Amino acid sequence: MAYVDGFVIPVPKDKIDAYKAHAKSAGEIWKELGALDFVECIGDDVPYGEVTSFPRAVLAKEDEVVVFSWIVYRDRTERDAVNAKVMADPRLDKEICFDGKRLIFGGFEMWLKM
Repeated sequence: MAYVDGFVIPVPKDKIDAYKAHAKSAGEIWKELGALDFVECIGDDVPYGEVTSFPRAVLAKEDEVVVFSWIVYRDRTERDAVNAKVMADPRLDKEICFDGKRLIFGGFEMWLKM
């Protein structure tokens, strides 16, 4: 079964166009180097919860929007190989337009897809 890297990212609203351009470029590189799927979603109905929520998880500020994204690979071994190639690729813009300290990410084994 596939392997997924997931991300939750607080992006300043005034930098969302820059984020979209960066993500589009990065996604093209990831796909070229072996990722099966590259998905980016902008929060539209993401309330600040009383106990926990996407905005709370990344300490989103009033002027930020939460981005939820994921990248799909054949398996973890392939993911590790693809990520190594992507990080070494000079085309990848290393400048980010969000606070990387508040980005949440992790790798997940897919166990069900319907």
